[in-house]
Amino acid sequence: MLLTIDVGNTHTVLGLFEGETLAHRLRLSSRRDATADEVDALIAGMLLQRGMGFEAIDDAILASVVPPLTEVFEKLCADRLGRPPMVVGPGIKTGMQILYDNPREVGADRIVNAVAAWARHEGPCVVVDFGTATTFDVISERGAYLGGVIAPGIGISADALFSRAAKLPRVEVVRPPRVVGRTTVQSIQAGLVFGYVSLVEGIVQRIGDELGARPRVLATGGLAPLLAKETDVIDEVATELTLEGLRIIHARNRDQRGGEG
Repeated sequence: MLLTIDVGNTHTVLGLFEGETLAHRLRLSSRRDATADEVDALIAGMLLQRGMGFEAIDDAILASVVPPLTEVFEKLCADRLGRPPMVVGPGIKTGMQILYDNPREVGADRIVNAVAAWARHEGPCVVVDFGTATTFDVISERGAYLGGVIAPGIGISADALFSRAAKLPRVEVVRPPRVVGRTTVQSIQAGLVFGYVSLVEGIVQRIGDELGARPRVLATGGLAPLLAKETDVIDEVATELTLEGLRIIHARNRDQRGGEG
């Protein structure tokens, strides 16, 4: 069984694959001060709930945007699996040309998402990831990573309103009953939900204008299902896209790992 690890700024998502099938999905907070022992105990408990232990895992692959946690998961895998995980970064074979001016600047999760999107559709596409940041990653008709757009995430925007405006409350990010809010909470929710929908529509339109074609748009991240319901621009919700991309990249580099996983 292959363990895929996606360490984001807010949450860490782990997938357990049997072949190409995602058998289990685990989710925990990305605490930057967490120790390897703490993470080990937490994951061991989650595995136990599913009737298994670390011995069921043959290999692991990691994409991380949080350097302190990269080290934690490298130690965890080395201790539990007998070797560190494959890490998405310079030198790993992705099968995708990266056209960023400095490819090392691109977050590992963004490349992983692009690889998975291209594997699904093999045509021009855009991945919109509603994470801590809202990112747009653009893949050309020939399967090259062209670059993208980074905007503040919905959660960041909501927190900024709460912390910087004395009279505005913290709100749950859900669809309000109408665009024109009749309470302060509804008004903030309208600005967040419909504001970000309009952001997506506008950015995708501009990307399409630059490409000269309408790309297929995939949405991932926790809020993807909510926002996809509000627009026709998003063609597909793929909440497990990053885990899928990690599995694909692992397969492309498996020979260098001795064939396990």
